[in-house]
Amino acid sequence: MPDFALGLAALGRPAYINLGREHALPAERDVDAMRAACHAVLDAAYAAGVRRVDAARSYGRAEEFLAQWLTTRGHRDVRVSSKWGYEYVADWRRDADTHEVKEHSLERFTRQWGETEALLGAHVGLYKVHSLTDDSPLYGNPELLAALGRLRDSGVRLGFSTSGPKQAATVRRALELEVEGRRLFEAVQSTWNVLEPSVGSALAWAHESGAEVFVKEGMANGRLAVEPPARIRELAAKHDVGPDAVALAAVRAQPWVDVVLSGAASADQLHSNLRAAEIDLDPEELSDLAEPAERYWATRASLAWE
Repeated sequence: MPDFALGLAALGRPAYINLGREHALPAERDVDAMRAACHAVLDAAYAAGVRRVDAARSYGRAEEFLAQWLTTRGHRDVRVSSKWGYEYVADWRRDADTHEVKEHSLERFTRQWGETEALLGAHVGLYKVHSLTDDSPLYGNPELLAALGRLRDSGVRLGFSTSGPKQAATVRRALELEVEGRRLFEAVQSTWNVLEPSVGSALAWAHESGAEVFVKEGMANGRLAVEPPARIRELAAKHDVGPDAVALAAVRAQPWVDVVLSGAASADQLHSNLRAAEIDLDPEELSDLAEPAERYWATRASLAWE
């Protein structure tokens, strides 16, 4: 069965686009309060048996909070992945016009890997390109590809995350990249949920080819927990769990999934998410809920950072 991982997108900064998050976090979201909230969820995840944590340079101070937690708790069995490519620019303001800016350049990679390594060091076993797309300049930048190849050769596994309606094309193109005759990327992290399953066949191919498959946004940024379709509500009642658990159970049911990300913002949300492990669903059970990919991503783009 797939592993669970705790994603820190909602815990390293005061604003994000997860619906249902506003009451899970401290009323005053200063740095100290968010650090305490992050550490509390990390503690709950560890106690529940979760040994994977996913961060990114753009998740505010998530890497810093995680590094402090690892140091104070002394855990050595936590598998950490992080990402480069986006930079957090909101200056801890919830009302900022822009929260993060993407740049897939050699300078951005070199600087952000140095920042990640300084904070997390050998804890990082997987480093991903954040939100790679089919038109990224990364593909045509031989200096950047060579630098990524050197990091791969040093023993750090490389991967990439995807977003948008053309995820499938990105997955296939990126996993075919080679540097010095060897595949560059060993893992992919994509958005898949019952509303947006269009990348599924590409992820199945990725899994069969030996890549590790992570699924993010299994609850559609909280839409499936806050505004669940009737069928999800029925299954939640049947199994005596929340709609979030049903949504994540649908992810776990896919035979090509290796890691399911929880974006929980509190210990209670995490425990509710983890109940997905109690539910056995047929992989096609909720397939009739799929939306057109373009419409799904337009809706996602309209969600407010709160």
